[in-house]
Formats: sequence, structure tokens, C-alpha cells
Amino acid sequence: MTDHVARVMDQWREQRPDLDTSPQAVIARLHRVAARLTEELVEVYAQFGLGEGEFDILATLRRQGPPYALTPSELGTQSMVSSGAITKRLDRCERQGWVSRTASPADARSRVVRLTPAGRRLIDRAFTAHIANEHRLLEALSGKERQALASALATWAELLGL
Repeated sequence: MTDHVARVMDQWREQRPDLDTSPQAVIARLHRVAARLTEELVEVYAQFGLGEGEFDILATLRRQGPPYALTPSELGTQSMVSSGAITKRLDRCERQGWVSRTASPADARSRVVRLTPAGRRLIDRAFTAHIANEHRLLEALSGKERQALASALATWAELLGL
């Protein structure tokens, strides 16, 4: 296969024959694929007026099931982003009327973030388009190839502590 990564590896083999650059065959390609996938995913989110962060907040709340609510800290844990990033995302979602923040019934010092009916309608439409897009992005791979790739990535993620 003569893609960009293969050409880079050939150059390194010529310049540094003392190094085994074989990890680049996986890591560099994965990095390039991930960057391209992000572009493709964000394009669909934008069709619904969403950025990647807003999509993540709404999808995380929606998949909880009724009452579609979490604390900001729970959202951060499930999104794997900082509390500052969660606050910015929540501010944008609240301004749009997609989420509401109220005092927690268990602890008045804590807040609960809830998906509003408008937010639920939006994420249901956006998520439907998102899944169709993911199917499109994977259509070149057979079911067996998808399964093998998913399994290898799950193993690798676990080894990396993800």
C-alpha cells in the first residue's frame, strides 16, 4: 500500500535505517483516520446547529433515559473533559434552550442538568443523522472487518487505560 504514511515510512527507513518505524503503519494511519472522521462527524452536527461539544452534552443526557438528567460532574466524567469545558458547553446549550440547570433536590449546593423537550427533539434528529453518517463512513469495510477492528481497538483502549 503506497499511501502518505507508507511514503513517510520509506523516507525514515532511508534516513534512519537503525530504527524500526513499523509502529507508524498503525499509529500514523489511525491519527490521520481519526482527524478525517472528526471532520466528517462535525459536518453532520453543524447541520443541526451543533458543535462537537454540544452534541456530546445532548447525546450524553439523552442516552441516560428519563429524566435525562446528570450533574455537571457526571457529565464531565462521561464526556472525559474538564469541568471548565463542561461549563462552557452547558452555557451554550442552556442559552439555546436545549438544557436547564436546577438545584439538586438532594443537595441545594449541587446542580442538575436536564435535557429540555426542545433539546430532546434536536438530539433525536441529530443522532439519527449521526448514526447514518457512521454507517456511511464504515460501508467500505465488511462486517467481519468492522468486528475485527472494533475488537482490536477495544483491546488497545483497555491496555491504554481508556
